[in-house]
Amino acid sequence: MPISLGRQALSRLTLFLTMAVTALALAACGPQEVVFAPEADVRAAMYTHSGPPELTLLTMISNRSGRGGHTALVVNGSQRVLFDPAGSWFHRMTPERHDVHFGFTDPQFNLYVRYHARETFHVVIQRLTVTPEVAEMALRAVQQTGPVGPARCARVTSTVLSGLPGLESIPVGWYPENLMEAFGRLPGVRTEKVFHDAPADNTAELQRQQQMATGR
Repeated sequence: MPISLGRQALSRLTLFLTMAVTALALAACGPQEVVFAPEADVRAAMYTHSGPPELTLLTMISNRSGRGGHTALVVNGSQRVLFDPAGSWFHRMTPERHDVHFGFTDPQFNLYVRYHARETFHVVIQRLTVTPEVAEMALRAVQQTGPVGPARCARVTSTVLSGLPGLESIPVGWYPENLMEAFGRLPGVRTEKVFHDAPADNTAELQRQQQMATGR
């Protein structure tokens, strides 16, 4: 009898530890309220970038552990949007619908990177030029995904990417760093890293950004 109880307690402890480790590994993509901006706001904000059709994968990497904390995707097609699944960033000039931020200009791109790059995380920016057809497929896919639940940022982004022509080699998975590495193996990807020594708590940075108007 004592042996049986010991095994039961050990089993429960193992389950608890497994759940705790998984939660910590995936905690960066936190739960967010469902946001659905009015049609008039979305149309007014729509922005067409002069650059080539492009997919830009953004990965937030811990400076301490090297693990991925968050994944986002910028799609540049007939318009440029930010797909920020379960993300915490927002700006009053970029109306949001189900984790898709419309009117994502260069200044707003910089604000997004500045919000995430701090003493605890750096941002890996990976750009891939694609055909106009692939860019439009990606635009439709991110808008049709719907609001993303907690800890699913890499899972949903990898699902979107793996469904595009030429990106079928991207494995669907849960971890931002794995997606980053797979995306980096695609031919033609250009990579840069952004480091910043801002405080780990970026709440004040987000509040500061809300007072800024962003031009085009």
